[in-house]
Order: sequence, then structure tokens, then C-alpha cells
Amino acid sequence: MNVREHLDDLLRRVRLLLGLFYLLLVVIASGFWFVQIAQGTYYRELAENNRLRKRPIRAPRGLIWDRNGRLLVENIPSYGLLVDRSRSADIAASLAFAATVLQRPTTELAATLERSRNQPAFKPVPLAGDLTLADVARFQVENLEHPEFEIAVRHLRLYRHGNQTAHALGYLGEVSEAELADGNQHFSAGDLVGRKGIEHTYDTQLRGTDGERVVVVDSRGKPLDERDQRPAQPGASLKVSIDLDLQQTAQRLIGDRVGVVLALEPKSGEILALVSSPSYNPNLFARRMGSRQWRDLIADPNHPLHNRAVQSGYSPGSVFKMVLATAGLTEHVIDESDRVFCRGADRLYNRRFRCWKSAGHGWVNLRGALKYSCDIYFYHLGQKLGIDRIADYARRFGLGRTTGVDLGGEKSGLVPDPNWSRRVRKQPWYPGETISVAIGQGPLVTTPIQIAAMVAGFANGGWLPTPHLVLDSGASPTKATIGPQAIGVDPKTLEVVREALWAVVNEVGGTGQNAFLPQVQIAGKTGTVQVVTQKTWTKNKDLPLELRDHAWFVSFAPADDPELVIVVFLEHGGAGSEAAAPVAKGLYEHYFRTRRFSEVALGG
Repeated sequence: MNVREHLDDLLRRVRLLLGLFYLLLVVIASGFWFVQIAQGTYYRELAENNRLRKRPIRAPRGLIWDRNGRLLVENIPSYGLLVDRSRSADIAASLAFAATVLQRPTTELAATLERSRNQPAFKPVPLAGDLTLADVARFQVENLEHPEFEIAVRHLRLYRHGNQTAHALGYLGEVSEAELADGNQHFSAGDLVGRKGIEHTYDTQLRGTDGERVVVVDSRGKPLDERDQRPAQPGASLKVSIDLDLQQTAQRLIGDRVGVVLALEPKSGEILALVSSPSYNPNLFARRMGSRQWRDLIADPNHPLHNRAVQSGYSPGSVFKMVLATAGLTEHVIDESDRVFCRGADRLYNRRFRCWKSAGHGWVNLRGALKYSCDIYFYHLGQKLGIDRIADYARRFGLGRTTGVDLGGEKSGLVPDPNWSRRVRKQPWYPGETISVAIGQGPLVTTPIQIAAMVAGFANGGWLPTPHLVLDSGASPTKATIGPQAIGVDPKTLEVVREALWAVVNEVGGTGQNAFLPQVQIAGKTGTVQVVTQKTWTKNKDLPLELRDHAWFVSFAPADDPELVIVVFLEHGGAGSEAAAPVAKGLYEHYFRTRRFSEVALGG
């Protein structure tokens, strides 16, 4: 009995030892699997890095040219400082040394290094850029004491025309931590990507593909030989529709005023000039911008980083009367001969509505109402149409939605109707609001790029083009652009409106006479947008700047066969006829002098 008990106890111990033995084998096998399979790539790279080092070859970014082959954006060489943390005995001391040489705060360099904390320690990461030759020489001299530092040559973006083309072309910025964490992007610390404009929309095409070279190093990490090299593939160069001469002229004409100047071809939608004022110098972003420079940009009350052409919403003012006239004729609520008497004010829905002209315009038909921009005529037309039909025609002309322009951040604006009022404002639509919308005021909100596309629809006979900047057909952005869209209006109706727009500029008394050129037939429409409601006819010059009206002038030329659309908008510019129309005139004068009348001076 005792022998059996001892035997059973012995067997239990043997089984326990065998179990522990097998468990140990499983642990060892799991460890081998984790090291060899799960983390094999990392440890092989780590081991290989003791002898071989991989160095990136940065791909030069694609160049950008204007429509006439003039270079707008290029690359220039710049020296950058890399740090290999695996070769530093004391990273804090290394940063302190670099800060002394570069004359920058240690905290700034530490913050830059912190952004690369997820990168393997043996991979050099960018610490500083735009080094001077003196900085380069100092790091080279101290190489034995500080082998962790390397000098790399990279391509620095140069925007040849600075703030003149900033809002069209955009700028570059370093990848963020979120972008580094996104495995689909394949970014490395210190990479530069497009942040605004064409640089952002076409970043993938412009960026190219980095190359790599493999070098043999000694025990101190000093390169001895080059083992292999994979060359970089440069980014694709782009040709944009911007006409540099026209762009610079538009910038000069708007000066230091706040606003937008847009010029585009009405048939193709190609943007020849895009100015948003004030602007900024994108070359500041090519280097490490100082904190003070950044604060100055952000604190500027006129928001120079904001692209007003696509990101700002404004009431269209009397420019919207073009749409209302088209709606009235198409819906047969008026004809060309119908007249309304304007005495300077009228009462509708128990409320007094003023015309911009206190003395009134007398009897006016549709042509006269557009020519003189008579508010009273369009109040009555708006009342006949009603808000639903007004909203329908506004949307037909592309308002209330994005145009598809190849620039980021485009706003859709707002076309109000009763459904919107109930959904958003939680209240019904009031008839008196229709009267305000009829002259482009109230909750109606548009962007300058929408207005430019709308005017192009009038100019080309009923098609809304997609405004765009890039001409290369093979360089489409990721987001598909919208093709030309039919407005769905009889071309003969549009011709009636275009004839009235010709009178605005070319006949005595037209509000757009300040845009008149004797040798070019321009058709246009002025617009003046009240910033604050006025019960009297107070002149803009008597109001504080921030309370003055916004000024619009929209146009196309030649009137009989349009080849150019120009939209001018000036914040707090006052009357569109006085402030915005002369800017358009100057731009047309330049355009037609250089393209059609190169041997004949225009209009004295």
C-alpha cells in the first residue's frame, strides 16, 4: 500500500515537471516567434543599422508655371540639421549644444524632437532647417565630439511673386502628429505637405516619391562606403491658368483695400486672376516662422490667411437682380415692357422699403430697372415671384452650393427658403423677408467665386462652368470636380438681360458707367450691400469705415462674344459704381490692350 502511494506521488511530480518543461518550451518558442516573426523586421533593421545606415533622398517638389510658361514656384537648396538619437550619449547635452550654435531656445528644439518620439531612435530626424554656412561649418568641425548631428541638403520652396499669388498657390507646412500617425499617408517627421491653395489640392502630384541611399558606417557611425541607392522621383510640375501679368495688375488695382478680384474665361472656367486682399507672404512658411510673425498674421483683424474668394460669404446686393430678372421673364410674371413707378420708397406688407435713390427713378421697365438698379421695381417683382421661385432660380445659377473650384475650404453660401427657416431658425418665413432677398439682401449669402460662375452663365448663354486653376488634364485632384451644368433658361431670355447689362455700362445714367471703355463693349452690374440697416439716405463717407456698404461690380466683355468675366468685391468699399467698377475697368484695359489691341492704345 505504501509503495503504491509513493509511486502515485512520484508520477504526479513527474507530470508536474513535464508540464513545467513543456510550458517553458512554449514560452521560449513564443519568444522566438515574437522576435523573429512579429518584430523581425524591426530587429533586423536595428541589427543591420549597426553596420548599414539608410539615408533618405528627398524628392524635389514639382514646379508651378503660369499659363504663359512663366515660373511661379521653384525649389532652392537649403541646409538642414538632422539628429541621430542612437549616437548621442546625452540627448539633453546635444540639444543644448545645437541651441548654442543655432542661437535658438533649447525648448524649441526639444519640442521639435518630441514630435518624432514615435520614430526609431536610430533614424535621423530633422531638428532645424535653413542653416547658414557658418552653422554648417560649426557642426562639421564638432563632428568628432557630436557625431549625432548630420547636415542634409533639402529643397526649399520659393514663391517668386510672394503675396501676389499666395491665395491661388498656397504654401507648405510640416506634417502634424496626426498625419504621422496615419499609416495610409506614408509621411516621415519633417516632411512638408501642401496646406493651402494648389499646393494643398494637388499635393500628391507635386510631392513626388523620396529615394534612399544605403551607406556603410564604422563603429562611430561615420560613413565609409555607399552600398545601394534608389533615386528619388521628382513631383509632377503643373501649369495653372493664372496669367501672371493680369494677376499682378489686379493686385495693383485693389491696392491695400480689403476684398476680392476674380477674372475667368466664361466658357472654360479657367481662372486668369484670383486676388484676395490682404494677402500674406507664403515664403515665410517655407522656413521656420518665428512665433512673433505667426502671432502677427493671426492677430491681423483683416485675416490675410483667409481666402475671401472661396471662404467668405457676402450678400450679393443688386448683383442678384440679374437672377430675379431672369426668373421674372421665364415665369412670365413680367415682360420687357411692364413698368413700375419709383418715387424713392414704397410700402409693402405694412412696411416701408426704400430705393437707393431718394428722389426715385419714375417709370421704369425691366431694362431701365437693371440699368438704374431700381430697388422699387425689384421689390414688386420679388413679391410676384415669391421666395420659393426666387430660391429655385438662385440655385439654377449655382448659388447655395460649392462650384467645385480646385481650392480647399470652399463655402457653399446660403439660399434661404421657408423649409430652411423652419429647420434652422425654428420660425416661419415672413413675406417681408422676400422683399429684402429680391435685391440680394437678407439671409442670402454668396461667395465671390459663386458670383463669378453665375456671371459666366449669363455670358456663355446658359452654362455654369467649373472654375479651376490647373490646366494639366492629367493632374486631377482626388475630389472629382463638377462638370459644366445647364442653367435651364431660354437663351433668348438671357439675351434680354445681357442687353440691359450692356446699358448699365454704356448708356448715360447707367450705374456702371465708371467701367466704360470706348473700344471694348463691357456688360456689367453694380451692387451695393448695406452692412447695417438704414432708415435714411446716409452717405457712406459720413459713416464709420466698419459700417460702410460693401461694393460689387460684376461684368463680362466683349458684350457680344464674351471672353472674360471680371468680378470685383470690396469690403466697406461704398457704392459699387464708385469703388468696384473702376477696378474692373483697369483690368479690362490691361487685358484687351495686351491681347487684342497691342498696337492700338485704348481710350486715351
